[in-house]
Amino acid sequence: MSLHGKRKEIYKYEAPWTVYAMNWSVRPDKRFRLALGSFVEEYNNKVQLVGLDEESSEFICRNTFDHPYPTTKLMWIPDTKGVYPDLLATSGDYLRVWRVGETETRLECLLNNNKNSDFCAPLTSFDWNEVDPYLLGTSSIDTTCTIWGLETGQVLGRVNLVSGHVKTQLIAHDKEVYDIAFSRAGGGRDMFASVGADGSVRMFDLRHLEHSTIIYEDPQHHPLLRLCWNKQDPNYLATMAMDGMEVVILDVRVPCTPVARLNNHRACVNGIAWAPHSSCHICTAGNPGGGGKAWEEERRSLMSP
Repeated sequence: MSLHGKRKEIYKYEAPWTVYAMNWSVRPDKRFRLALGSFVEEYNNKVQLVGLDEESSEFICRNTFDHPYPTTKLMWIPDTKGVYPDLLATSGDYLRVWRVGETETRLECLLNNNKNSDFCAPLTSFDWNEVDPYLLGTSSIDTTCTIWGLETGQVLGRVNLVSGHVKTQLIAHDKEVYDIAFSRAGGGRDMFASVGADGSVRMFDLRHLEHSTIIYEDPQHHPLLRLCWNKQDPNYLATMAMDGMEVVILDVRVPCTPVARLNNHRACVNGIAWAPHSSCHICTAGNPGGGGKAWEEERRSLMSP
């Protein structure tokens, strides 16, 4: 604390294991709440829910629950007004939706689209639609993307049960799909893009799934691991290749021709995030030796039509 009574500017929490996945809750009545997923090289893994104790100015663990395998991604429901059930989703072998209570977290539903087989294709990632929180999309190593619909069923006691069903499943790539993200374009409900081991970025529209648009293909066909939409301008997205030291900025209006290549890293990039408040700022993270970069691109050069 400073001499002038200001709050701390840095808060620290140390998990008991390597943290692989993390997500910040946006629910207005649950400020400063994070979900953390473990990376333990065995079947039994953990998810912790931590929150800021504002009296002590320290993060404390509110709840811990078991999770099969490490979570490849976890996300709180994108509920900025606090009107939906307090849900957390995780991906791994399956997509799981958890209901978070004051004292415990329970599994609400397990979503599996391989009901006729003992084999399950692991999920590499998923995204939760911000416009329609009853829509989620998953990406899998079996070359498919699946769009799931959640539904609130009968009331049991005072709790509405949440279940899910497959709205559509499509073969999205020629090889494994590594990431999926909904776009805010066209109302923000129906457009999404994916990247995969075939080195391409593909864009889909739930209203017209008979075809897709290839936005970009890596010149050497290196696998693309992540994609991230600009939070303010849905025309722009960023992607990165496996073991690559640059981030590629794309404009969906000019397919296959990158707007920019951000290449100041000295080791492979493993994370990208656009600023929530600005169309011109993006943060990229790299392996040790590569550092992290906060980029500010002039609108006239990066964001010009």
